[in-house]
Amino acid sequence: MDPAPCTCRDAGALAHTAAEAVDQVVALVQRHVRRTEAARHVADYLRGLLAAIDRKNGWQLAEHAGYAHPRGMQRVLARYAWDADAVRDALQDHVVATLGDPDGVLVIDETGFPKQGTKSVGVARQYCGTLGKIGNCQIGVFLGYASPQGHAAIDRALYLPQVWLADPARCAQAGIPPETAMRTKPQLALAMLERALDTGVAAAWVVGDEVYGSDGTLRRALEARDQAYVLAVRANQALASWPPYGPPGQTTPAAVTPTAWTRLSCGDGAQGPRVSDWAWAPLRPALHDGWVHALLLRRHPDRPADVAWFLVYTPQETGLAEIVRAAGTRWMIEEVFKLAKGQIGLDHYEVRSWQGWYRHITLALVALAAVATAAKKGASPAPRTSASPSLNCGACSSGSPGRSPGTPLRSSPGPAGGAPINALPRRPISVVG
Repeated sequence: MDPAPCTCRDAGALAHTAAEAVDQVVALVQRHVRRTEAARHVADYLRGLLAAIDRKNGWQLAEHAGYAHPRGMQRVLARYAWDADAVRDALQDHVVATLGDPDGVLVIDETGFPKQGTKSVGVARQYCGTLGKIGNCQIGVFLGYASPQGHAAIDRALYLPQVWLADPARCAQAGIPPETAMRTKPQLALAMLERALDTGVAAAWVVGDEVYGSDGTLRRALEARDQAYVLAVRANQALASWPPYGPPGQTTPAAVTPTAWTRLSCGDGAQGPRVSDWAWAPLRPALHDGWVHALLLRRHPDRPADVAWFLVYTPQETGLAEIVRAAGTRWMIEEVFKLAKGQIGLDHYEVRSWQGWYRHITLALVALAAVATAAKKGASPAPRTSASPSLNCGACSSGSPGRSPGTPLRSSPGPAGGAPINALPRRPISVVG
């Protein structure tokens, strides 16, 4: 059998593209770290998040970087001086520059981080989507951005249950800023949305699930900005209608009977186009001329009783296909969470403090941005998809096979010198930050 044709040139181009994307986000973060040693450790932390490591904890990240101990990685989250919010702002600028598009969509959603014990900041017994039930967990609210150029997560907020804020001593122990007030998940989401829109993130739509669609304050804030949205609501959500679309009064989504259904795809899924039957029912004119409040209905093509509802705020001339496209973009955030947890280590942190949570999550979102940038250019630094290709492939008759997966990206022994960490006995380390 003839050997497979050599693709060295293509592999080299992909390796260069992936490495360039990683270098961009490393530089993005390092600009906000003053000390040289700290900047080096932050860079290695980021590269570790993007590497083929099963667990992205202090030991594993340090081993990947060739360190003799995990203290440098722990200090990234606990001790070094750098501002996670400043990095978050730089991340948003980077995503706008690389993925920004007038047809972009901002997506709000939450995800759970199951935890043991009571010390981790914000942990409580609450509904955890990751578990599919009530469990001991932390809840993070996230803002994603999707455009024809790609998608990424650009902001994050830790939800604090009331039981935490009612205990000042517990909050102080976890490093929660004393001025922190109780905020619901929709309030956290609105703060992130306003921050992104105020800084010029290009977004034609805002989308989210029932938790956010049911919040009138969030909806009215978006309407005041002339920001179009498609937000899921429950069957019993109170809806107001008035002429010319209907008599003045109140109704619910479940009580609306559309006159016609249109079969459309809201985007491609893992098994092909996500096809559903869709219907559109205007409810009332908006306070702003040329805009309308409406109800969007989605019905399963094979199960007519399986119906979902969305409140829509949009210019009157917007077509159904465009609204359906926006609604379908909401599933992007699920892809982001899957990649972030499965490959970037979003949920692998070993921290208990407020600062430690925000620092790790922020760096994980920066690593995700590198994946999005590389994917846009036709490469991927994602760890479990493939290692960065070597300039020499297996079809060549000569040349090195390249770095083996899991070996350090750099050859230096680490800042402390000494034996490589994988030659040292494993010892329990204290939870940091």
